[in-house]
Amino acid sequence: MGESTQINVKVVPNAKAAAVIRVDELNYKIKVNAPPIEGKANKRLIEILAEHFNVPKSSIRIIRGLASNNKIIGITSGNKLL
Repeated sequence: MGESTQINVKVVPNAKAAAVIRVDELNYKIKVNAPPIEGKANKRLIEILAEHFNVPKSSIRIIRGLASNNKIIGITSGNKLL
């Protein structure tokens, strides 16, 4: 069974380019190059985080803040705590 961690994310939608900015160990600012409509920014956020943490998209889930810029994200890894 994989281990998991939670991080706090401040999402900035409609950015010119995607970017992951680590504020500290559990807080991140993510620039998302997608609009905040019809779940597009959330979908892109999951893609960006999966690539950043080198895990499948299915390992990333939005725990709290689905319609907010401030989110709590759960990340599961098969072999280590992220």
